[in-house]
Amino acid sequence: MDTSKIDLTERDPNEINRHIKVAFEDVLAEPEGIHSISFVWTCSNLCFRFWRSCLYKLMTLLCGMCIAGYWGCEFSIVAFTHIWYLTPILRTLEINCVSCQKLYAMCINCWLVPICEACGNLFIHFKR
Repeated sequence: MDTSKIDLTERDPNEINRHIKVAFEDVLAEPEGIHSISFVWTCSNLCFRFWRSCLYKLMTLLCGMCIAGYWGCEFSIVAFTHIWYLTPILRTLEINCVSCQKLYAMCINCWLVPICEACGNLFIHFKR
């Protein structure tokens, strides 16, 4: 993979994690009519943003590469299983089901269709 094409500014271009994008106002807010000290509110906002960013970066630094490695392995196992196991099994079932479908159609046409036609011919003569 060419790492020069990774966008380091927009890290979620498909908005996979839009549900966890949290701003200060999404978590803390005062009801209408209550006015707190603006200094406390400003410092709280700065503190919230600092710790959110700092802890995320620290956890990403400590755990991010290991977790990314795990998910890389997980998706390689999924791809391997689909390519080398599930797709051939599904193709085999598809081939065998055609034979079963033909056998089922022959049985229906040989046994059930004549019975239904005979009953239909019998009951067509009944009138109100």
